[in-house]
Amino acid sequence: MPENLDREWRDDPRLAGARVEVYRRIDDRALLMCLFEPTPEDGGARPAIVFFHGGGWQGGEPAQFGEHCRYLASRGMVAMTAEYRLGERLGATVRDCVADAHGAVRWVRANADRLGVDPHRVAAGGGSAGGHLAAAAALLADPDDPGDRPADPSTPDALVLFNPALSTRRWMGPGEETRAVSPLDHVRPGAPPTIIFHGTDDETVPIEQAEQFTRLMRAAGNRCDLVPFEGAGHGFFNFARDPEGAYRDTVRAADRFLASLGWLDGAPSI
Repeated sequence: MPENLDREWRDDPRLAGARVEVYRRIDDRALLMCLFEPTPEDGGARPAIVFFHGGGWQGGEPAQFGEHCRYLASRGMVAMTAEYRLGERLGATVRDCVADAHGAVRWVRANADRLGVDPHRVAAGGGSAGGHLAAAAALLADPDDPGDRPADPSTPDALVLFNPALSTRRWMGPGEETRAVSPLDHVRPGAPPTIIFHGTDDETVPIEQAEQFTRLMRAAGNRCDLVPFEGAGHGFFNFARDPEGAYRDTVRAADRFLASLGWLDGAPSI
């Protein structure tokens, strides 16, 4: 049966100009990656970032991070926003979503030469449930391939997180299954440098999660920058909600964070 690659979200203007590729196939379902590429200059390998959208592991669309990708591509990154299996549409579990996040990062590294990407500078980012998936790719074993093949590992080199769900207890309750997919329970030395943007009045994912995660990361010797936004609620950072305010401020800070790692040159252009 031919795979259906039609998606309503592909017509979203936030994705205008993006190139779409299949990064993973699960049975007869193709999972898509939307790529924004910088104008070639010196032809060298460039840093990359993969974003995962929010939506409670049930809904949402890659277009959420289209404008983030467009900006970072203008700064010299190969910037991508991925779809993944969702509970609402495909009956997927959180574990399935985590496996897709690993698959997305692994795909970037496996195709680094073709994409013009430096395989040692691949970041993951996301918001809410998507922030959870980015952190899960960094801290949890791939449920589908816990061995991680050395040629194309699925652990990102940096994290850019927006009000991330760092513990799943609030939605899944207590238990080993919950712990297995909660980044908060798997902080370790050597975790990627991380920046977190979080509203102080977020009722969906309380900022206390980010604060606890930050403390654990720092105690383990990892870099973790928490940037609180006073009075902001869940999703405050989205382009569609506040393009001239919180979107701009968070993207500018993310730019400076990536520049501090040596991934971007010069001052933010936003």
